[in-house]
Amino acid sequence: MKVLYLEDENLLGRIVKESLESRECEIDWFTNGHAAKPALESADKYDIAVLDVQLPGEDGFTIGQRLREKFPNLPILYLTARVQAKDVLTGFEAGGNDYVRKPFSMEELLVRMRNLVQMRKGGTASPAPDQPGDAPATAPGKSSSETYEFGQFIFDYPNLRLHFRPPGSEGLTHQLSHREAELLRLFVKLKGQSVIQRKRILLDLWHDDGFFNSRNLDVYVRKLRSMLEADPRVRIITLRGVGYRFVVE
Repeated sequence: MKVLYLEDENLLGRIVKESLESRECEIDWFTNGHAAKPALESADKYDIAVLDVQLPGEDGFTIGQRLREKFPNLPILYLTARVQAKDVLTGFEAGGNDYVRKPFSMEELLVRMRNLVQMRKGGTASPAPDQPGDAPATAPGKSSSETYEFGQFIFDYPNLRLHFRPPGSEGLTHQLSHREAELLRLFVKLKGQSVIQRKRILLDLWHDDGFFNSRNLDVYVRKLRSMLEADPRVRIITLRGVGYRFVVE
């Protein structure tokens, strides 16, 4: 893994850098956003960004949000001593894919990093392109090469894109994060099912149904709703305490 790492505590930074390098990672370590500016501008060369939250100058959340806007597929992991749920939610809303609480073990950090990188590789693999003139017609609501049509949307799962295509308009394209795409694909596949259990979503996507992942799910549902509200016929309905329904009228 090639890792962009921001941590202002010199002792901790050195320990993490040396430990990860001993595990066949390549680490570019910076102590603040200003020093990391050239690396941040070309962060697509990294497999993952690991950001301490409490940095001098720009904090990790601000830097992470900027990275997410410029490099939507880059996995971002926050390191934080904050334990309040609102702080964790802030991190996810600022583009984070995961977080590790300080103090942490190197084993936990490495496992979480590898998981995010593996998910990114699995989520962005594109199918072989069709030859010109050979593209098959796709009926509404069906899938071809993991492309789904519902309402006025075309969901290109392999390329993490959601296209809104109303009649007579050029529409709009949203670039999704890997987790947003995974969640939307689950909803689409279970379209019309009376209940999509919340627990099932958490176990399928996070492999854990704990409190913080549950709050993370709330954030991603809100993000998807904001994209889907362009077509009122497409709705994610919350069934309190149970789960969701994905409805296309």
